[in-house]
Amino acid sequence: MYTGCLSEAAYFIASDGEAAVIDPLRDTAAYLEIAAQTGSVIRYIFETHFHADFVSGHLDLAEKTGAQIVFGPQAATEYRVHIARDGEEFQLGKIKLQLLHTPGHTIESSCYLLYDEAGKPYCLFTGDTLFVGDVGRPDLSSGGFSAEELAGYLFDSLQQKIKPLPDDLIIYPAHGPGSACGKQIGKETFSTLGEQKQTNYALLTDDKQTFIEKVTHGLSQAPPYFHINARINQKGYEQLHRVLERSLVGLTVTEFKQHMQKERVLCVDTRAPETFVEGFIPGFLNIGLRGRFAEWAGRLLPYHRPILLVTEPGKEEETITRLARVGFDSVIGYLQGGFQSWMAAGEPRDMIISVDPEEFALDIPYDQRMVILDVRHETEHVQAHVRGSINIPLEDMRDPVSLMHLEDHHNLYVHCETGYRSVIACSLLKQQGIHNLRNIAGGFREIRQQPQIEIVEEKNVLN
Repeated sequence: MYTGCLSEAAYFIASDGEAAVIDPLRDTAAYLEIAAQTGSVIRYIFETHFHADFVSGHLDLAEKTGAQIVFGPQAATEYRVHIARDGEEFQLGKIKLQLLHTPGHTIESSCYLLYDEAGKPYCLFTGDTLFVGDVGRPDLSSGGFSAEELAGYLFDSLQQKIKPLPDDLIIYPAHGPGSACGKQIGKETFSTLGEQKQTNYALLTDDKQTFIEKVTHGLSQAPPYFHINARINQKGYEQLHRVLERSLVGLTVTEFKQHMQKERVLCVDTRAPETFVEGFIPGFLNIGLRGRFAEWAGRLLPYHRPILLVTEPGKEEETITRLARVGFDSVIGYLQGGFQSWMAAGEPRDMIISVDPEEFALDIPYDQRMVILDVRHETEHVQAHVRGSINIPLEDMRDPVSLMHLEDHHNLYVHCETGYRSVIACSLLKQQGIHNLRNIAGGFREIRQQPQIEIVEEKNVLN
């Protein structure tokens, strides 16, 4: 059950009227629906580890079903769970699952080996221990261990627990491409162990010290919300239905303005970027719901501050739910009627000028004050970029120091890969008082199609 905006895979397993869910999201309705459709009773909720990139749905799902929450050895929680021993088996209808303790990504990380009705190993749910083409990053400290220490544990887990398993075993990881839980996760969301033995650098490396060096080298900085989500998953959280009851509050324009004036309120507009640029409430940050919304909310928004929302009408509950997936439980309301009600009330609006790549190309030779701002990740910029552009990754732009080289007299032309991140960046810049800017619609993907724009490409760049 794949959730693209988080690159996250949960799994529902059913046999002979009994079911288990592995690594569920916080919004649990889909699992309950499948259980009803299959006539299954959810008996177990298996967690592969304390997730850092999302808030798991284990507590809500256990409350609704009475299922037992299972973690691997060395997991310490502040709520009731079953801490399984290494090798412990769980019968599920006519099949069984066996927990394999595989420390490395975190100290409690575990995989679940599923045996089919004939008792044959069929698939392995690897969590963040083993991805397609990669392994889980070992720098999300668990239990006070260093990245090098956890990488050493990970080497032993792969060599002793996973590599001896059959080559035809299907590998089902917790994440696919785009997740920050690995550094070079492949494009596929599942594989076989035999394929990974032939292609995954982590399984091809037999020397422990070399493995440690490879796994710890070149890691991007972990998003700051990771440690917050991991702590929430370990300590517990408020039930989602209570968060929704408290947050789904429609506010009139007058009420909305009163809340906007309060200290520490975060103002977020989740409409599509191409809609946002045409008009928005001054000072609002755009994070489009149709993109990697929850991830960018986690990267850019400070926690434990009240949040006001502008959404497309009808998208209020989805927005609040997706914020809750990464631990934001502090929405205090949304603008009833959306941005149109703001305009109908005659309130002021702001805009972002968007130019297409053709217009951008025409401006380059003549605009002496032009600064081309590339807000993609550093690795994206190194691989290929517009000559003369400067790179400030979007996730760094909350820090005013990162913008210190931008001057009032600059004409900023802002782009990312497709246009989603650049609009977020433009709204951030406007929040910080920088208004002389243009968003390049279509981003670098369209820019590089313009033959008159000089592109610098670096071959053989390692991510």
